[in-house]
Amino acid sequence: MSSEETPLLTPAIDDASPEDCTQAELHDAVYARFTPTRKRVIVALVSSAGLLPMFVAGSFVPSIPQIARELDSTGSVINLAISTSIFSGAIGTLTWATYSGFYGRRPIYLVSLPIFTIGSLGVTFARTVPELMSWRVLQAFGAGGGLSVGAGVIGDIYRLEERGTAMGIFFAATLVGPAIAPLTGGLATHYASWRVMQGALFATGLTAFTFMYFLLPETSQPRSRGMDKLLEREGDPDGWRWVLLNPFRPIPLLRSPNILAVCLTGAFALITNYTLLTPLYYTIGQRYGLENEAVVGAFFLPAGLGNLIGAPLAGRISDRVVIRWKTRRGGVWVPEDRLRGAKASALVFVPLSVLTSGIVTHFVSGTLGIVLNLLCLFMNGVSIDLIFTPVAAYNVDIMHSRSAEVMAVTSALRSLITAFATAAFLPLINNIGVLPTDALSATLAWIGFGLLWTTIQYGDRMRAWVDIGYSTAQDN
Repeated sequence: MSSEETPLLTPAIDDASPEDCTQAELHDAVYARFTPTRKRVIVALVSSAGLLPMFVAGSFVPSIPQIARELDSTGSVINLAISTSIFSGAIGTLTWATYSGFYGRRPIYLVSLPIFTIGSLGVTFARTVPELMSWRVLQAFGAGGGLSVGAGVIGDIYRLEERGTAMGIFFAATLVGPAIAPLTGGLATHYASWRVMQGALFATGLTAFTFMYFLLPETSQPRSRGMDKLLEREGDPDGWRWVLLNPFRPIPLLRSPNILAVCLTGAFALITNYTLLTPLYYTIGQRYGLENEAVVGAFFLPAGLGNLIGAPLAGRISDRVVIRWKTRRGGVWVPEDRLRGAKASALVFVPLSVLTSGIVTHFVSGTLGIVLNLLCLFMNGVSIDLIFTPVAAYNVDIMHSRSAEVMAVTSALRSLITAFATAAFLPLINNIGVLPTDALSATLAWIGFGLLWTTIQYGDRMRAWVDIGYSTAQDN
């Protein structure tokens, strides 16, 4: 069994043989395929696609009361459209990630974006609750690859010591969605109709597809795609084959205790965000007499602003932690070092942000209560990213050859957990109240910290328990 001082050791350059040096040069060349400017363009493109699932969820929440009235339903029933779309997005995430590892990143965007566009058009003209649910499923499925495939692209083009920063920029850009989607959806709902927002998503999907078609190159590393290996075996390097793949193929990656533990840490942190934001109209909105959908949508801005600040900050911190601990260990890379920067957030800021909001909502009325809740939302937005970005970069680090798949399977599990949690929020609030519900959410976040701490302390042993083909320093 490897010890904490020995896993994934990179030979020192001074001691490397000429063959090792050649391998090092080839490794460097993989990340020099695109210029820094081209890399920034690529990050901008995949970040725009990463925005879509955020808008699918975020722009819908403020319109739930109006949709319920128009379709002669209830808020609890329409709230299920969020849960079903989260579930569909999880399936989409697995599907697009699996196929992106076989066919490459570019084809996936060129197929998934039209599906998202058609789904958005269907939601725009839905006339019944079943129609709404069905088109939301298709819409979310098409948008599902935005985060997982985008994270895979980041892993394709950025080396280990740069990956956290690049991942932070990617998440910061994609998390513009939570900052402006609810406000945009609230404005459209209040001053026009919820259908206007869905029509805007249709137009956005068309625009994103156009830019991807003309500007996005294939980023998969040379000879890493399943198609390349298949055609090489068949002696037809210039051919093409249609292969039916199992979208659930990445699920066995969850056998890894490391991946499962940090995934649950992220899921429990995300539940605090959903606890605060999803029932916002029925909690803070009703507690402080906020009836205007646009005003309720504006309450999402502090959390989104926190995301914008937290993601790039977390990325830089995680890269510096990796470099510092690698230097301290004499050149030895231990993947779990990247997670050290997330400890304070997981222990203090995430659970206390949701717990404090519950206390304020229950005991503090008037303008002071509103201001304190806004501060809680901001702190929650920042602190969640201080967990999410290092965890995402860590997953790509340890499963670099299957980066999109590991992102997909962890995103899918998080989505399933949050889907069930989202469906339970309003019934819980109605039965036990806002404060007990928020306290329960904070407790889950503290459990997540325990899992994170365990992974940092015993990550090498956990990797040895179940070896799923972890990446090494040489191929990262």
